[in-house]
Amino acid sequence: MGEYAEKETCGTICLKYLLFTFNFFFWLAGGAVMAVGLWTIVEKSDYISLLSSSTYAATAYILVIAGVIVMITGILGCCATFKERRGLLRAYFILLLCIFLLEILAGILAYIYYQQLNTELKQNLRDTMTMKYKQPDQEKVTSAVDKLQQEFKCCGSANYTDWTVSSWIKSDDAKGRHVPDSCCKTVTPLCGTRAHPSNIYRIEGGCISKLEHFIQAHLRIIGAVGLGIAFVQIFGMIFTCCLYKSLKSEPY
Repeated sequence: MGEYAEKETCGTICLKYLLFTFNFFFWLAGGAVMAVGLWTIVEKSDYISLLSSSTYAATAYILVIAGVIVMITGILGCCATFKERRGLLRAYFILLLCIFLLEILAGILAYIYYQQLNTELKQNLRDTMTMKYKQPDQEKVTSAVDKLQQEFKCCGSANYTDWTVSSWIKSDDAKGRHVPDSCCKTVTPLCGTRAHPSNIYRIEGGCISKLEHFIQAHLRIIGAVGLGIAFVQIFGMIFTCCLYKSLKSEPY
């Protein structure tokens, strides 16, 4: 019996340190997950206003929420491990399971939206750019369009001729512009009045192709981070179950 108790104690100690090591790296991973989500929301929020679907933003918000819970859970996991309280371990396991499901959801949403992105952009980006640009209460869209065209060196949804049907271009406010000034290779006031190839961007595929590639790259990051952390959590849940079983039942 003494030999068995000694082996059981050694096994429990090993499990405790394995779980502690897991929680340390898990806590760091939580910070990384939250950072990816916040970076997508804060730095790239302008482009979110150009999308008709909220799926792209939803995946980022899910990562932020999951990241915060992961960091809290990592601390709880360390406490549960060294206090050897089965009640804390149960709560820790439930939180791990919730985070696991959240990150799987983020990965699935990213994959589904990845497949649908091209169709959505083709159906909606042109109308969003031409009908909302420089319109009342559409400052976010206007800013996003200007940033998109300057950052990616493109003009119009598919090409610069998309702007011919723009509500703003056809109005007196455009002051004779054929395209917004943000289409110009060198932005100056009223530079959009001259639509010559030497003056404005005329890349093949227009802004659709540029924005599609940009968002797809971010969706791959979001999906990989979500599914990657979820995979690692499986080991955490296994370690937790093993430690839970190795501890004696609490009398209360």
